Amino acid sequence: MTTEVDYYELLECERTADAGTIKSSYRKLAMKYHPDKNQGCTDSEAKFKAISEAYDCLKDPQKRAAYDRFGHAAFKQGGGGGGHGAQDFSGFSDIFESVFGEFMGGRGGGGGRANLRGADLRYDMDISLEEAFHGKNTEITVDVSAICDTCTGSGATPGTAAKTCQQCAGHGKVRAQQGFFMVERTCPVCHGAGQVIADPCRDCRGEGRTDKTKTLSINVPPGVDEGTRIRLTGEGEAGARGAPAGDLYIFLHVKKHAIFEREGTTLYARAPISFTTAALGGEITLPGLDGESHVVKILPGTQSGREVRQRGVGMPVLQGRGRGDLVVQLTVEMPTKLTPRQRELLEEFRSTETGDECPESTGFFAKLKAALG
Repeated sequence: MTTEVDYYELLECERTADAGTIKSSYRKLAMKYHPDKNQGCTDSEAKFKAISEAYDCLKDPQKRAAYDRFGHAAFKQGGGGGGHGAQDFSGFSDIFESVFGEFMGGRGGGGGRANLRGADLRYDMDISLEEAFHGKNTEITVDVSAICDTCTGSGATPGTAAKTCQQCAGHGKVRAQQGFFMVERTCPVCHGAGQVIADPCRDCRGEGRTDKTKTLSINVPPGVDEGTRIRLTGEGEAGARGAPAGDLYIFLHVKKHAIFEREGTTLYARAPISFTTAALGGEITLPGLDGESHVVKILPGTQSGREVRQRGVGMPVLQGRGRGDLVVQLTVEMPTKLTPRQRELLEEFRSTETGDECPESTGFFAKLKAALG
């Protein structure tokens, strides 16, 4: 009985390691144990295959989630077939289908290339609130598995070709009768590819893909919000042996702004006003994300905390028309330094107070006095 070594242990990573750490560790170990650098060393070759198998699993978010939960058992086929477990299933739906097959209306024959579709990838992009308002065109650089240039994705050494798997007749799946049920499983010989390669490409080891760095153009539309996803079809990992590529999902994260906060298409801002402006009324000018200056009118007797809504000057509606509102919360600021003349004027004002100027405070103390008898 063979001992199954933990994938994280093979890659010398913690289970909490992020995708970048796992990839960096794999590349370092792959260079160390690559057969070209260890000619004739069977231990190094076995180690290289083991870490490649571990990386094939952990670089795929779905496969990694399955492995974290079930370990190597997540990729078992009930005793049928060997090879790299992480290549046998692309997720829980494949595990379920491999058990129940056609009985539950599975996808059925012709699996082959579809089963080897490249994994979807995620890229997190930080943008400012101004960029979310106006939109932006930018470029990103991502490390992905792309079609191998040597074999052009076939997985076979140039001049040779893959042959139809005799075990599954090219379907990528085999069926077996178990009692009253017909069970369909991934072919244990070709691992779902439908083809076998007698002479694998040396550069990609028969996968038909190698790690590359790609530069992609991204169009961020106006009005995007935290968590908005942009899908780039076919820009994920290349499929094995020429199978379709996965997709790349750009997740947008809007950085905190110094002045404005956002809720949907509504912008919020706090603006301090002097106590004289609050008492006498007036206006303030607030620059907006659109580059325009917006005049906010202050009514006489404005209290601290009052909100003034400016219609149609908030965030743009994503993939629509119009804009949300701007809500300005006013805070009355008391002076901390007074000139002698200012103090004289305030003293004069206080001497003329009757209590009717601030009815809320007058009412409060009247209620407090009544409550205390």
